[in-house]
Amino acid sequence: MLEGMDLVIFDLDGTLIDSKLDLAHAVNATRRHMELPELSHDLISTYVGNGAPVLLRRSLGPEASDADVQRGLEFFLAYYHDHKLDYTVLYPGVREALLQLSADNVKLAVLTNKPVKISKAILEGLGVASHFFQVYGGNSFEQKKPDPIGILALMSEAGVPPHQTMMVGDSAVDVRTARNAGVSCCGVLFGFQPDTFSGEPPDFTVERMEELTARLLEDRTARAGH
Repeated sequence: MLEGMDLVIFDLDGTLIDSKLDLAHAVNATRRHMELPELSHDLISTYVGNGAPVLLRRSLGPEASDADVQRGLEFFLAYYHDHKLDYTVLYPGVREALLQLSADNVKLAVLTNKPVKISKAILEGLGVASHFFQVYGGNSFEQKKPDPIGILALMSEAGVPPHQTMMVGDSAVDVRTARNAGVSCCGVLFGFQPDTFSGEPPDFTVERMEELTARLLEDRTARAGH
């Protein structure tokens, strides 16, 4: 069934890239700037997925005013811009999966709630930007995921119908986005928020990106060790 997919849309943080440490450092730098104690990296990871404004709102807590959040957001974005690739790497198997899917003429795109400019810069810095025909971020449209507008735009641009389109992500936000757009969804279990799949399960899950490639490409076999 899945080898017929002609368009695969990836989330970014927790799906293609392990950006946990750089995001945590940027959040804690912001909290220090605002004279607040640091948070654990694991806690910060649970706040990722709905875009930078929501990340800062959650990280600064309910007592923070809108003005505090805005001030924190400006500092966070500037700090993160300068430190976005200090520790961020592709997850194991991602580079190979992108190469294989591209070679099989599968159209690839990124749809993230992260700001689009920094998303593109990260993909460029990690040497994989050329695999994607389009990258959309949280500020590319009026609405962010789980609104389906990004998937709908990508399907239109690629000329691919919903039954041949798949969303790949690490959280329930990605599952809801796929459902809202009427496309299938793969959940990755190595990301930031796989626990959120219990309430909104994807069509299937993978523990490594190679598993997805094996399911998508008819002439590939599952690799050992996952």
